Amino acid sequence: MSTVSQRAALTPRHLTRTGDRLSFIYLERCTVHRDANAITAQDAEGTTHIPSATIGTLLLGPGTRITHQAMSVLGETGAAVVWTGEHAVRYYASGRALTRSSALMEAQALQWANPRTRLTVAREMYRLRFPDEDPAGLSRRELLGREGKRVKECYHAQSARTGITWRGRRYTPGDFAGGDTVNQAITAAAQCMYGIAHAVVTSLGCSPALGFVHSGHELSFVLDIADLYKTEIGIPVAFDTAAGSDEDIASRTRRALRDRINETSLLDRCVDDIKALVLPHTTTPSDHDPDVVTLQSDHGHHIPAGINHDGPDDLW
Repeated sequence: MSTVSQRAALTPRHLTRTGDRLSFIYLERCTVHRDANAITAQDAEGTTHIPSATIGTLLLGPGTRITHQAMSVLGETGAAVVWTGEHAVRYYASGRALTRSSALMEAQALQWANPRTRLTVAREMYRLRFPDEDPAGLSRRELLGREGKRVKECYHAQSARTGITWRGRRYTPGDFAGGDTVNQAITAAAQCMYGIAHAVVTSLGCSPALGFVHSGHELSFVLDIADLYKTEIGIPVAFDTAAGSDEDIASRTRRALRDRINETSLLDRCVDDIKALVLPHTTTPSDHDPDVVTLQSDHGHHIPAGINHDGPDDLW
C-alpha cells in the first residue's frame, strides 16, 4: 500500500473542472467504497463504479455506509459530501465544500457587508420569487409587506384550487401536531426545503449565516434560499398532499416534495440562483484554477503567496 508521501500530489490540472462535473449524485441503501480512483456503490443489485473526479457533490441518503478509503479519494478529487435524508430533503452534516475557491463566499460576504448591496440582493430575491413585479426602489419594509401579501394570496389560491378550507397559517414550534392537516403539510414541506437549501449552500462553500432577508440566525442565508421556492413548489405540494388524505401527512409530504424536486431539477436551479445572486453580473466564479492562493495587499490588490516579499523572489 502506498503512503501519502509516496503518492504524487494532485494538482487542478489532474481534476475535472467543476463546471464539467455532474453537479449532484444521490446514493441510498448501499455501501460506498473505493476502487483505484473511483468510488463504488454496492447494493443487492451489484456494484456500480463512479469516477470520483466527475462528482461535484455526493449526497448520501438513508441506509448508506461509506469507507475511509472512499472519503479519502473524494477529498483528493475535491468532491463535496453531504449526509441527507431521503432524496436530500433533509440536511444532516457535510464534508468539505464543492470548490477550493473562496470566490462565492467572498462575493457573498462583500454583498452582505454593504447595506446598499444587501438591499439590492434582497430585491433580486423578491424578483426571483415574483417575476411579474418590479421591486426596484422598494424599502425593506415595503418588500416584507408585499412578500407577506403575495404569500397570503398563494394560500388562498391553493385553497381554492384544491378545495381545502384555509383558516390561516398556524404553527407552534415544537408542536407539529397542533396544526390542522394542511398546516402540518406546509410545515413538513418547509423543513424539507430548508434541508435542500442547506445542502446546496454548504456544498458551494457559502456561509449559511449571512442572509440578505433573514438575519441573526446561523441559517439565515439557508432560509433566504429556501423561501425562493415556497410559493412555486413548497406550498402547492403541501396543499396537494393534504387534499389526498390526512393520514401520515408528514412523510407523504416529504415524498411528494422529493418527486417534485426531481422533476424540476431544483438542486441545479438552486446552484444557478445562488451564483446569480451573490456574484456581480460581470464576473463568474473561477472554477478552473481552484488552488490559487494569494496574499491581500493595499488598495484591494492581491499578490502571490509562497514568496518572501522582503526581497527577490525567494520562497517563503
